[in-house]
Amino acid sequence: MSSLFPALTGVPADRPALRFGTRSLTYAELAGAAGATAGRLAGAGRVAVWATPALETAVAVVAALLAGVPAVPLNPKSGEKELRHILSDSAPALVLAAPGDELPAPPAGLARADVDVAARGPVPDDRAAGDGDPALVVYTSGTTGPPKGAVLPRRAVAATLDALADAWGWTGDDVLVHGLPLFHVHGLVLGTLGPLRRGGSVRHLGRFSTEGVARELKAGATMLFGVPTMYHRIAEALPAEPALAEALTGARLLVSGSAALPVHDHERIAAATGRRVIERYGMTETLMNTSVRADGEARAGTVGVPLPGVELRLAEEDGSGVTAYDGETVGEIQVRGPNLFTEYLNRPDATAAAFTADGFFRTGDMAVRDPDGYVRIVGRKATDLIKSGGYKIGAGEIENALLEHPAVREAAVTGEPDADLGERIVAWVVPADPGAPPGLAELADHVAARLAPHKRPRALRLLDVLPRNDMGKIMKRALSHD
Repeated sequence: MSSLFPALTGVPADRPALRFGTRSLTYAELAGAAGATAGRLAGAGRVAVWATPALETAVAVVAALLAGVPAVPLNPKSGEKELRHILSDSAPALVLAAPGDELPAPPAGLARADVDVAARGPVPDDRAAGDGDPALVVYTSGTTGPPKGAVLPRRAVAATLDALADAWGWTGDDVLVHGLPLFHVHGLVLGTLGPLRRGGSVRHLGRFSTEGVARELKAGATMLFGVPTMYHRIAEALPAEPALAEALTGARLLVSGSAALPVHDHERIAAATGRRVIERYGMTETLMNTSVRADGEARAGTVGVPLPGVELRLAEEDGSGVTAYDGETVGEIQVRGPNLFTEYLNRPDATAAAFTADGFFRTGDMAVRDPDGYVRIVGRKATDLIKSGGYKIGAGEIENALLEHPAVREAAVTGEPDADLGERIVAWVVPADPGAPPGLAELADHVAARLAPHKRPRALRLLDVLPRNDMGKIMKRALSHD
C-alpha cells in the first residue's frame, strides 16, 4: 500500500507538524525523530506506548507505524488491574515512553525504550507493509468483562482519514487544535495522525480550556476537535468571553464526536458565533462511519451521512433490513467497509459474534435515517454502555470493581443524564452492613484506583435489595433516577 505519512518527506522541511505547549517539531524534525525510534523497533511483534499528551507519544506511534510494528496505546490514568490485563493480553515486546515518565508496576516490568525527540535517523519506507497488517491495538470497554483489544489494520487508518478529508475539505493548510487524550482513536488517529497524513499541523492544548481554544484559533488554527463535554463548557463560557466567540467565528470547522452533542449546546454556540458544530459517528472498532459534510447541512442532533467507502444499514431485531428511511423507523446500525477492525485480539468468539454472515459489524447503536440519508442515533441496544465526558464506559467492569469493596454486598451501575458530561455514572449499592454504608467519595476513589478516574461513580444510591428477574439478572430499567 502507499505510505501512511507521505507528508513526512513530501512537504517543506520547516513546516510545523506538532506542537504540545511550548514544545514543537517541524516535519523534518518529526521525520528524523520517528526514524530514529523506528530503527530501534525492528523485529518487535507489538509495542506499548505510554500515551501521555506529549510530543513523545506522537513520535512513538508514528515510529511504530513506519516500522510496521503495531502500537498499543496505554492510558496513563488506568489502574493496575486494567493495565495488567492489557499487557498480558497484547504481550508487547517493550514500552515506549518519554524519558522522564515514571511508569507504574505493570508496564515498568517491560523492556523500555525512551523516545528522544531530538534524535535523528533515516525514515523507513513503510510502503512494503500490507494494507491488512495491524497498525494499532486499541482497548475498548464492553458491557461485561475486561476491555477487548480491537486490532485496527493500516487500511482502516488510511481509509478513515482520507474519507474525512473528502467530507471536511481537510488539507495540509489546516491547523488543528484540540485537548483530547492520545490513548483512543479520537485524539490519536483523528486528532494526531489525521493532520500528519494531510501535511497539516497539530496544536495540542495539553489540558482543555476555553482560553486555550480562543488563543490557538486566534493564532491561526482552522479546526477544533472536541467531545460534548468540551463544547458544553464552551457554550457555558461564551456569554462572558467575547474573545472566545470571536475566535470560534473565525474557525473553518468545529467538530464534535465520541457522544451526542445536546441540541441545546448546538444552538447556544450557533447563536453566539454564527457557526454550526458538525458531528461525526464512529467507534473504536470501526473508526469513522458517518459525518456531517463541511459543504452539507449541519443538522443538530444528527451524525450526517455515511463516509465514502462505508456501507451503512439499519437492521431490525430479527436481522432483516429496515426499508423505511423515514426519520422514525428505528434499527441497529450495521456497517461494512475498509474502516473496520479485523478482530478482537485473542477473542475469536467475540469477533465472530460482532459480525453478520455477510460481513457487517453490529454496532449496538440504534438509529433512524432520514430520506436524504442523514443518520440520527437514538440510543444503545444494550443498557450497559455509558457515554460520559467523551468516553464509552462499560458498566460491568465498574460493577466488578465495586464488588471488590468490603462494604459492598451487591452493585449495579447505570448512566443518567448530565448537562456537562453527557451521562454521569450512578452506582446502585446494597451495603454489606446497612448500619455503616460506604460513602460516594470512598467508592469513587476505590474504582478510580482500579480502573481509571473517568470510570468513577458520580452519584450513589443505596438500596436494601436490587431488583432482579426470575433468572437472577438485575433489571436495570427498574432502577429509578428520581
